[in-house]
Amino acid sequence: MTPIEKPNFFVVTGGPGVGKTTLIGHLQALGERVVEETARAVIREQVAGVGPAVPWRDNDAFVAETARRDVAIFDSLRGEAGRVFFDRGIMDSYGANGAIPSPEILEAVRTRRYNAQVFIAPPWREIYETDAERRQDWAEAERTFDIIRDRLPTLGYEPVVLPKASVAERAAFVLARA
Repeated sequence: MTPIEKPNFFVVTGGPGVGKTTLIGHLQALGERVVEETARAVIREQVAGVGPAVPWRDNDAFVAETARRDVAIFDSLRGEAGRVFFDRGIMDSYGANGAIPSPEILEAVRTRRYNAQVFIAPPWREIYETDAERRQDWAEAERTFDIIRDRLPTLGYEPVVLPKASVAERAAFVLARA
């Protein structure tokens, strides 16, 4: 498949509990088109139905389902000409939680291309929090950031670290670069 380049698709990524979803919500409140994190939806559905596809039961199934949904969303928005901000992207499934990327994920990462600049939220202890869907501890949040930051260039993306600032300042930072 020929790569689909979508320079108007912007990804916000990073470790758990560091303000990604809050930023995406703020961008939406400002009138921007956003896509919520698919991993949270997968976890909610699997927990409600006692399914296996959650990171703490079957990480490979979780990663595969998250990637499948991310690809479907990307493909459904191919015709979108305006800016779209994603709470995580397909590349987040590449090696997620230590999983070995499947051929399908490798192909999806190669053929569905977001803007080359990927916004990454750094670990920030003062705002870090866990919840029912986000069980990772602080050390894992830090490790996840390091893994994502180091992996993005190998996938052809430039990590742009968000400032540790208010959500409004973070949104202004993102919008100035999008």
